[in-house]
Amino acid sequence: ELELAAARHQPEELEQLLARTKFSKRELRSLYRGFKSECPSGLVDEETFTLIYSRFFPQGDASTYAHFLFDAFDADRNGALCFQDFVLGLSVLLRGTVQQKLQWAFNLYDINKDGCITKEEMLEIMKSIYDMMGRCTQPALRDCAPAEHVELFFQKMDRNGDGVVTFEEFLDTCLKDEDIMSSMRIFEDVL
Repeated sequence: ELELAAARHQPEELEQLLARTKFSKRELRSLYRGFKSECPSGLVDEETFTLIYSRFFPQGDASTYAHFLFDAFDADRNGALCFQDFVLGLSVLLRGTVQQKLQWAFNLYDINKDGCITKEEMLEIMKSIYDMMGRCTQPALRDCAPAEHVELFFQKMDRNGDGVVTFEEFLDTCLKDEDIMSSMRIFEDVL
């Protein structure tokens, strides 16, 4: 069923993508060529996305983090990424405003999409990041590192101490943190 839909999938018109993203025609064409070379059908299912993403982290297991990323890119929740899904997400990550980037990141961490991040959700994300980085990191990571990271995150972000981080708390804390703000600018000139 997905294969049949994939065989017929046509990308949004270039003009529409120009209007909806912050990429030039040249950049969109280049991104499309790369996307089509990895995904000739025009659609990527989660398994294929995970295989592609895992190539970047051969020292670890990127499958769980790839699942969370796939969910964040799959804005229409149809179980497949088309070029539009990919390029719209990439546009936010590379060229979006700080608020758009932070909203995208918050959405990644808010696994069940209920509008807040719980310690359990953040722990799942942290474990997946540590798994992705592998056990060969220097210095070696302790097993308790993901949980410690979550505690630090909540100490910083959970301003009212209710055990969850809302987007407002997340946004406010990030905007006041110089390290986070400088990291938001890292990819601005990529492409």
